Amino acid sequence: MNKDIILCMLLIVVGQILVWFQLNGQFMWKWFEKNPITISLIGVPISYLYIYSTKLGYHAFNNTLWAQRLLSFGLGIFVFSVCTWFFMGEGITNKTIVSLLLSFILVLIQVFWR
Repeated sequence: MNKDIILCMLLIVVGQILVWFQLNGQFMWKWFEKNPITISLIGVPISYLYIYSTKLGYHAFNNTLWAQRLLSFGLGIFVFSVCTWFFMGEGITNKTIVSLLLSFILVLIQVFWR
């Protein structure tokens, strides 16, 4: 695994965490609920993270988009599940466990299957 894939994955995870708070902060803090326009402006730097991670992933995966997109999807499922469990206290059900396993397999396939 090369450094571009690792950086790509790191940027995806950071972006997913920021998006989780951007979208779900309204259920945790009144300020987020009352200021959706201000919160939406956070999307500008988040978009840059995704643009840059896509560029890194595209080149790291031999100029293909599918691997990078599926990697992003799998990591997004994982980050969403962990954040929702940790910050919102929603339990991890059997269905969520299966989804997490599938997303983990999806990430492994994209990163290690050449």
